[in-house]
Formats: sequence, C-alpha cells, structure tokens
Amino acid sequence: MNFGDFLESISYSSSNPIAPLAGSMPTGAFSQPLLAALRVPSLSLALQDAEFRTRAEENYEMSNSGGRKSRDEENESRSESENMDGVSGDDQDGVSDKSRRRKRYHRHTPQQIQELEAVFKECPHPDEKQRLELSKKLCLETRQVKFWFQNRRTQMKTQIERHENSLLRQENDKLRAENMSIREAISNPVCTNCGGSAIIGEMSIEEQHLRIQNTRLRDELDRLCSLAGKFLRPSPPNSSLELGVPSALTLPSSEFGLLRQLVTKKAAVRMLPMDKSIEKTMYLELALAAMDELVKLAQTDEPLWIRSSENGRQVLNHEQYLRSFTPCIGVKPNSFVYEASRESCSVIINNVALVETLMDSSKWGDMFPGIVSRSTTTEVICNGVGGTRNGALHLMNATFQVLSPLVPVREVNFLRFCKQHGEGVWAVVDVSVDIIQETPGGALFPNSRRLPSGCLIQDMPNGYSKVTWVEHTEYNDAVIHQLYRPLIAAGIGFGAQRWAATLSRHSDSVAILMSSATPPRDHHTAIAAGGLTSMLKLAQRMTNNFCAGICSSSSTKWNKLTMENVDSNIHVMTRKSVNDPGEPPGIVLSAASSVWLPVSPQQLFNFLSNSHLRSQWDILSNGSPMQEMARISNGQLQGNCVSLLRASSGNPSSNQSSMLILQETRTDQVESLVVYAPVDIPAMHIVMNGGDSAYVALLPSGFAIVPDSDGERSNSNGTLLTVGFQILVNSQPTAKLTVESVETVNNLISCTVQKIKAALHSKN
Repeated sequence: MNFGDFLESISYSSSNPIAPLAGSMPTGAFSQPLLAALRVPSLSLALQDAEFRTRAEENYEMSNSGGRKSRDEENESRSESENMDGVSGDDQDGVSDKSRRRKRYHRHTPQQIQELEAVFKECPHPDEKQRLELSKKLCLETRQVKFWFQNRRTQMKTQIERHENSLLRQENDKLRAENMSIREAISNPVCTNCGGSAIIGEMSIEEQHLRIQNTRLRDELDRLCSLAGKFLRPSPPNSSLELGVPSALTLPSSEFGLLRQLVTKKAAVRMLPMDKSIEKTMYLELALAAMDELVKLAQTDEPLWIRSSENGRQVLNHEQYLRSFTPCIGVKPNSFVYEASRESCSVIINNVALVETLMDSSKWGDMFPGIVSRSTTTEVICNGVGGTRNGALHLMNATFQVLSPLVPVREVNFLRFCKQHGEGVWAVVDVSVDIIQETPGGALFPNSRRLPSGCLIQDMPNGYSKVTWVEHTEYNDAVIHQLYRPLIAAGIGFGAQRWAATLSRHSDSVAILMSSATPPRDHHTAIAAGGLTSMLKLAQRMTNNFCAGICSSSSTKWNKLTMENVDSNIHVMTRKSVNDPGEPPGIVLSAASSVWLPVSPQQLFNFLSNSHLRSQWDILSNGSPMQEMARISNGQLQGNCVSLLRASSGNPSSNQSSMLILQETRTDQVESLVVYAPVDIPAMHIVMNGGDSAYVALLPSGFAIVPDSDGERSNSNGTLLTVGFQILVNSQPTAKLTVESVETVNNLISCTVQKIKAALHSKN
C-alpha cells in the first residue's frame, strides 16, 4: 500500500507533534514554550522530540529551583549529564541528585531519521522482527526504534483528530444557524397572497410544515450546488488514497449521491480545481457505496431479481432496484437504456489467485481476451492492507468489445475496489468515474456507464471457487447495429453470462496447461512433453491476436479504412508490423464482417471446426481434404481443442506441402470461436520439441459465433457469424497500401461467406 504519499501530505502541512513527556511535566512554565514550539515547522519527528525534551527538562528544573539557576548553570548541568559516561566512579558520586535524575536522550542522525521515515511510510506498525532488523541497520536499540514509531503514530492520530474536531465544529455551527433560520421562519410567517406578515391561526399545520420543508430544501440545494462547483471535477491522473488512515474529509453517502446527481444535471457548470484529499475521499465514498450495492445485488433474489419465463435467466426488476438503491453516479441520461444480468458458476481456481488476477490489469485482459480489448491501470490509489488485496483501490481504463465490427467498443474509466467480507469470501466491484465532458456543442456523455458491477467470490473445497457475477450497465443503443440489439439487450454481448462462461472455460484451460500430467491428446504424434505446453501457448497468442483485430480500439495501432469499392458491411483496418517476433514484418491488413445465418450456433460451429469439411469453405486448402496431425484437448466441453492440420495435396512441390495450419476451437454456453493461422513446418518442429513459441510468426483468421437473440445456443433460430482475416499485403513496412490489396481482402471475405452459405444450404 502506498501509505507514504498520504503521510507526507499531512506531516509537512500540519503542526509539530507533542512530545511524549508532556503528560508528566508541570503545566506552569512548561506549557508556554511547548505551545510556541508546536508552531515552529520542523523537518523530522526525531529532531522535534529531542528539542522538546531538552526544553521540558530546563523548564522543569527552573520551576523546582524557583528560577534561581542561571542559563550558564543550566548549560553546565546539561553538559555534565550528557558526558556522564566519561566520568570516573568517584566523580559520579559528586553529581547532584537532580543531575542523577536527568536522563540522557539520544539525538538521531539525519540518516537514521530518513531511514525511519521511509520505513514508516511503508509500514506504520512494524513487528518485532522488523524493529530488530532496523535497529541493527541504524545502530540503535530496539527500544529506541519502538518508541520512535509510537511517537510517530501518536503524531498522526493527533493531527487527524484535531482536523476532525474542526470540521465537526463547523458542521455544528451550520446546523445551529439552520435551526435558528427555521425558528425564525416559524415565528414570522409570510402570507402567500399579499406577502406581508400572516397570523399562525390562518395557516394550517400541514402548510406550515410544507413551508418549513421547502425552505430547508432550498437551502440544502444551494449548499450542494456550492459544494459541487468546489469539489467535483474530472479526476487528475496522479491522485492517491490511503484506506488505512481514516479521512477527516468524508462526505455523507446521501450528500455524496446528491452531489453526483447535481453534476449530471448541471453539465454547463465549470468545475474548479479540487483538493486531492477531497478527491481521494470521494473515490473511497464511491467505491464503498458501489461495494455495498454489488453485494446486495449478488445475494438478494426476489423481488430484486425475477426469473424469466422464456429462457430461465434472472432479470433485474428496475422498479425495485430504484426503490432499494440511490444512484451513486447520477441519474441515467435520457438516450441510455439499462442492461443488467447475473450468473453463477464454479471454477477451478483459488479465490485469492482469482482476486490477484482481477486486480492486475494485464492478467485480467489475458483472462478475458474476447471481452477486454485493452486494459490499463491509471493509478494505484491503494494496493491493499496487511500484504493482501483487502482494501485495494485502483483507477483503471478498459475497452470492452463484442467480436463484431457492428458493435462499437465501450471505453470506460472506472474504479476497481476489492474487499474481503469474511474467511474465504471476496468481492471485486467496478464503477464508472466518467464525468460528462464539456464540448463546444454542449455536454457529451460516453457511450456507456458502468454501474456497480463485478463478482462475489466464495472459497470451496478442492481448490474450487464459486463466483457470482453481476453486470449492470447504461448504454446508448442507437449506435448498435439492428442485428445485435436483441443480443446486447438480453445481456449476452456484455452481460454476466458471457463473463462467467469465459471465466469457466479459461480456468479449465489453465488447469490443463499448469497440470503436471500430460494434456489429453486424441491423436498421438511425436510431440515432446514440453512441446504440448508450447503449442497451447502459441494457440492462446493466436486467438488473442484474432480478437484484437476484429474491432478497432486504442489497444492496437489499427487505422480504419473507408473506400468506395469495399462493401459497407466489411470493416477494413491496416497497420504496420515492425520488430515484432510474433508477426511477419510489413503491412498487415485486417478485414471483418458479420452476417446472419439461418442455422443454430451449434450446427455452424460443428461445420466450421470439422477438418474433413474444411475444404468446402477454406480457400487455402484449394479443395483438398485436410489431415489432422495432432489434437490436444484444452477444456472440459467437447470442441475445446488445439489442432495441427496439413493439406493432403497430391503435388509434393506445392506450397501446401511445406505449410501447416494451427487451429484452436473454443466453445461455451454463450459464444464459440474457430481461429486458425498458417505456420511453417520448421517453426512448428521447434515448438513441438519444447522450443519458445514467442518467435513463431503468424497472422490469425477465423470465426466468432453467437446466437441471434437471448435463446440458448442449441435451440436458437439463427446465428450471428463474424468472419475475420489478417493478411500480410506487403513485406515492406514503408510501402503504401494499394487498392488491389483491399479489394483482394474484400473478395476473400465475400467468397468465404458465400461458400459457407452454400455448404450449409446443401447440407440442410
């Protein structure tokens, strides 16, 4: 936890600490010098302690001797005490009783103080082992280190309490003033007809209460508008928050929600710069409110969640939701619609390991490559307490996608908060922090807002975890193509069903990859034990690259192309590949298109994943049958596997004889993928022998299959198929893209779709 940033912001702006000996000193001569010393800024705690102790001793002796000792005598007495270790035994007998009672205080060196401050920022409560190591390192006694940390914590607590008391006094004054204004309004009522003084008897009791409430609400609105203009603004990139220290600038949760609503309604108000401590407090308030809402959404059933009679899925009752929760990020924009879903699953992963993956943006993106196109951690506000992720709060940015060019990506800035709710029970919640942006044409909202969403993780025996996933989003459905609107509205495109199904399939794949046993193989080939792992990693990289090339986002350097001779339903992008060992160098062209087919998703997946039927749609096979050389299962569901294919060409000198096709097929309850890429035989021999697969250059192509509505995959009336190709059009990165290259890719997609339609039609 980055505890030091918060400590520095307080220690260098607040008053000096009170020395520990102040409680045992007289209050007469000691109090005034001490108060004067408290107003002097200092650079470190240790130097302050030494100075305060010396002054306290001088004042204490002066009070006992009645002020008769002069300053020279005081200096002489001090020097005798400080040099007592160098005096012989006889000389020490002559020391006065007052000098014997004096203690010798150690002044820490600047190097010792700097090291102690650095350790305190990271760990305010070191254990005995840490104190022992620190004392040895700084040549101090363990007791000295222990007292130093006690004094430092006392200083921090005193500063916080002083600030909290000041705020409470201010709030008390405001309440008194409000009470006085209400009393004055009651004692001096105003007539609504003439505006003059009214007699209490002429006004009903109900009207009196309404007038009083109206006055109070008007004052409350003015006060909140003032707070909104002062405190709220788009978050800067370098804020921080320490959950381990109670903040004195905490706003009430009801007031916090009203502030956010005011910002939503009053978009034209220009936000003023805000103090970082207030911003941190608002982040924490928002995270805590979102966590409370997520836990209730995950654990409450009817009437909050209603089981659908059509497909059996759980549907959120929004009327009950609005009655149960206060919107924590403001009211919904008029052009937005709701999307809410909940799903539970059991996965083969430890709850702590899953929490660590979710809090790491890079690992999180690798776990959900088909959903998370890009993910970055903007700022680590808090990394957790006690060496765990409990209390971790990150500011993150992510781009979510559906594998189709007809569905725009959703780029969201959000807080991710992790909290442990009990032994083996964790919760991770996301909530948007996007505040509307001011543009010359008016306020501009992002195309979606992430309401409190996330998962509740419960530990189970044998390394399993039960995950309850909740997705709640507001989005603009006007930007989505008509083909995909029913899918998105049903919560399948971005909903909890997809997150849970992807998590379950990924955990199965990782369990097989990390297993000490050999992954199951349907066909035995000469593949070394390490070669199986290398092949699975290569297939995973291939599928991740395919998902990244379907939609244009900031995660990849794709440039969208718009040309007259290209079908409007085909999405064409281009980029330059330079110094990437996993891709061939040159200009890469990516094209994708989505179509509707009148077959079930399961039927289409079986057709495309069948190697014996591949020649009916694959142009690379040239009509020749494919031979499956190896097949490695990487999931519990049938169809999750990695295959190595080879064209059975009668001509040994043809290109197919020196080329293999690596293919991975993935399927779950929501979507299916068939991804493949041609690879060189020498490169695959290295991988099959356990070599590094990161240097195998490949450009993936493939298909993404989802149902056309909220029906199940097996009984859906139709299927939405996305076809994607990545092709190297020029081996020179500096070359220019030609129209012929774009037309070639356009024809390739059109021809492939037509062949698939013809094959399915003839089969039916």
